[in-house]
Amino acid sequence: QVQLVESGGGLVQPGGSLRLSCAASGSTFGINIWGWYRQAPGKEREFVAAVLTPSGISNYAGSVKGRFTISRDSAKNTMYLQMNSLKPEDTAVYYCNVRDRGGIAYWGQGTQVTISS
Repeated sequence: QVQLVESGGGLVQPGGSLRLSCAASGSTFGINIWGWYRQAPGKEREFVAAVLTPSGISNYAGSVKGRFTISRDSAKNTMYLQMNSLKPEDTAVYYCNVRDRGGIAYWGQGTQVTISS
């Protein structure tokens, strides 16, 4: 079992920045994919970014490429999402997601990000 706790959401003006964190605990040794998803009101949950371990290869949705950066601190078992140049359309609940080598996925509880002036 893996437990995920997100933090760092909030209200930011357009053009601003936020950094989300996802702290993992439990059986983290088997995780090989760390990722972020988001869900805006009335929309389906969508992929934002992911990073593979141990390769460190990352992937981004086209809508956030160049603005968001995913990273991971293996010593802290924590993943981050640095979000810059935020837009109103980035408003959503952001979820941390990890998958282990057995294909089992775990989700965090979500953190609200609101971009508004």
